[in-house]
Amino acid sequence: MTRDDDRLRLGIPKGSLQETTKKLFALAGYNLQISGRSYYPTIDDPDIQCILIRPQEMARYVEQGILDCAITGLDWLLETGADVAQLADLKAPWPNYGVVRWVMASKEGSPFNEVKDLAGKRIATEAVGMTRRFLAEHGVEAKVEFSWGATEVKPPTLADAIVDVSETGSSLRANSLKIMHVVLESTPRFIANHAAFANGWKKAKISRLEMLLMGAIRAATRVTLAMNVPCSGIDDVLALLPALSTPTVSTLADQDWVAISAVVEEKLVRDLIPQLHDVGARGIIEMPINKIID
Repeated sequence: MTRDDDRLRLGIPKGSLQETTKKLFALAGYNLQISGRSYYPTIDDPDIQCILIRPQEMARYVEQGILDCAITGLDWLLETGADVAQLADLKAPWPNYGVVRWVMASKEGSPFNEVKDLAGKRIATEAVGMTRRFLAEHGVEAKVEFSWGATEVKPPTLADAIVDVSETGSSLRANSLKIMHVVLESTPRFIANHAAFANGWKKAKISRLEMLLMGAIRAATRVTLAMNVPCSGIDDVLALLPALSTPTVSTLADQDWVAISAVVEEKLVRDLIPQLHDVGARGIIEMPINKIID
């Protein structure tokens, strides 16, 4: 039986990243269950203890060693300035795991068009540290106020400008706001406490977890195509396959045919299958992939 203090303490992000994180762990081979009332998700690995925490706080707890490793956004990592080991960029083609933009915006028709126009003005944001660093980089002094929410409705009465998250820009447009600058492009990151990553057992456990998570992400946009090909058409088929690695060619009982399989981008399959059929490939099968380990 593994004692609680011997387990790897893993931070699972609460909120917008939560459901996609659960999906990522499932693809990586873990059964992660998150109860609506518990801050301690269960996982089918007795060596791991999960704790559900908001991404805004995650890096701080990892730095302090309360958590050994965790998933949080680059934005909150930079916002807190926490000293942690960044192990992997978990950008993936799933909801909330893509690129998130933090933008500086002001009201349409206002005189604020670039950051230098905000000298001495008020800026509302949830990311106070990030905004202050951005202003300092441009030599601008302004009053930065923490926003508890509904940041996009504050200009022009409660703030002259804002720094806020924008994925599609629809909320900005709905509130007649114009983007002045992109302050940061953020993606989810896998991070670890330095001392934990220096510990032999924990480092091995963290590294294996990272390998499986990244393997699931690499597989997210790829599939395996398998097919039978007449020997006379091998070169034509290989010329069409944009494989992740060299396609596998295997002999069949019929010496005039071979079996070929390759990993390809899923977005190419719609056009690729008819082309493969045209040059003689038959019995073409498309198969999903759960993980690709480099």
